[in-house]
Amino acid sequence: MSIKQISVFVENKPGAMSAMTAVLADNNIDMRALSLAETADFGIVRIIVDNVYAATTVLKDAGYIHSVTDVLGVAIPNVPGGVNKVLNVLEDAGINIEYMYAFLGKKEKNHAYMIFRVQDDAAATKALMENNIRSLNQNDIENF
Repeated sequence: MSIKQISVFVENKPGAMSAMTAVLADNNIDMRALSLAETADFGIVRIIVDNVYAATTVLKDAGYIHSVTDVLGVAIPNVPGGVNKVLNVLEDAGINIEYMYAFLGKKEKNHAYMIFRVQDDAAATKALMENNIRSLNQNDIENF
């Protein structure tokens, strides 16, 4: 299972983030998760949204360069060591993590959620399922 992540390139200058998020807000698109990585000249905003098609359409119309990537969403038990258990499962399966970031869901109070960019979504999902760790799909994201 995977979910869609939109990576948006923005200039590294005051107001660039608010301009990009205003495009989404003005079009009633809800961000579920966000991560920002920056360099001296530009940033890459990684977002998970409730409506990928609408978001990519309005971003394109507003002139933003962006791409869509499959990522792995995982429900993390909200207990000490919850993240560590997931990391150990992925390590034991030989899955490399390129990056990860967390977000909160609205429905389940006993879980946190993380986005993982891994080399092999299918292998990671299989390893997690074998260890009773739930992966998210796009429908889960749209209904948070």
